[in-house]
Amino acid sequence: MPCSICQTRKEKRFCPAVHDRICAVCCGTEREVTLDCPSDCTYLQQARTHEKPRSSEELEAAGAELFRQVELSQEFTYQHEPLIVGLCSGIVKVARADRQVQDRDVIGALTNLAHTYERMTRSGLEYEEAPAGVAQIALVNEIHRLLAEYRELEQRHLGYVKLRDADVLRALVFLLRMAHTRTSGRPRSRAYLEFLGGMFPEKTSPIAAPGEAPSRIIIP
Repeated sequence: MPCSICQTRKEKRFCPAVHDRICAVCCGTEREVTLDCPSDCTYLQQARTHEKPRSSEELEAAGAELFRQVELSQEFTYQHEPLIVGLCSGIVKVARADRQVQDRDVIGALTNLAHTYERMTRSGLEYEEAPAGVAQIALVNEIHRLLAEYRELEQRHLGYVKLRDADVLRALVFLLRMAHTRTSGRPRSRAYLEFLGGMFPEKTSPIAAPGEAPSRIIIP
């Protein structure tokens, strides 16, 4: 029987994305490009094991915006781990609510927010460009909600708000660089989202005050 996509080569494997059998060539070339591959596809999982994280040089050559002017350190990620973990959990929450959310939506939303906070830290100008598409809007809104909740908890438990806009910018850039590194770069890739999803069980709260469990952000 011929491949259901190219109608030329002999079919070799069942494709859950098209619910039919396709050839190995079409599987390799159309995977996460024209095919919306489910996360549990055996061939997708096999391909992921052979993919290497893309280098900074490769990302910049591909036009990725990495905000090189923003400096990150191990000390920063250690001190702000609760914030970073909470934001990751919020991204996962949006992706689980909408299976159509893809890595490029996350990258777009994080880039949008990073530009916003970069302007705020540089000039104090509070201006945010409208996100592109429903998925990015949902991601941006969830991150805004988490940041507001984080600051509210700081005020409640510390008596003042400790989180600075510059810290938010660094956290966003950290997640953005990780997203560029973890995604396959294909249009329909969800590799980064699946990486984050593996870190969080479902039905957990991304932010909690000390002593409240389960927790994904805990104010120190």
